[in-house]
Amino acid sequence: MGTSDLNVPPGDQSSASGTDNYGTSPPPADRACCVVVEYITGGTLKSHLIKHFERKLPYKEAVRLALAMARGLSYLHSRKIVHRDVKTENMLLDDGKLNLKIADFGVARIEVDPRDMTGATGTPRYMAPEVLAGRPYNRKCDVYSFAICRTWRR
Repeated sequence: MGTSDLNVPPGDQSSASGTDNYGTSPPPADRACCVVVEYITGGTLKSHLIKHFERKLPYKEAVRLALAMARGLSYLHSRKIVHRDVKTENMLLDDGKLNLKIADFGVARIEVDPRDMTGATGTPRYMAPEVLAGRPYNRKCDVYSFAICRTWRR
């Protein structure tokens, strides 16, 4: 679907200011922006781990999931992207073959000079010590969070 196919409602023409109920006019159809995401029905890695808590995951499945997560992070890092919120809740699984997808890039950043990347961003339980301390960090903070995911217990 291109932007020409979008149904952008016109602003409220009856108001004196010419704006809608939120105080802003809708963007013109040729300037609209859409976020399209894949619909994943298998839930999160966290819910999968909880579901299998009583019986261990088969070794092959555990290794396959760990490799999928590592490969995904490696791809992001090769593109200079630091996720900054790696956790089991942000790893999605499809219903069929339990393919792992990394999600929630809300706090992700392009990696720059580590001195420019400071501040506690992410989920404290999964944060690297340097991130928690507000010291400069880089993509290695994702690797630390990945290791926490691999040792996760209920």
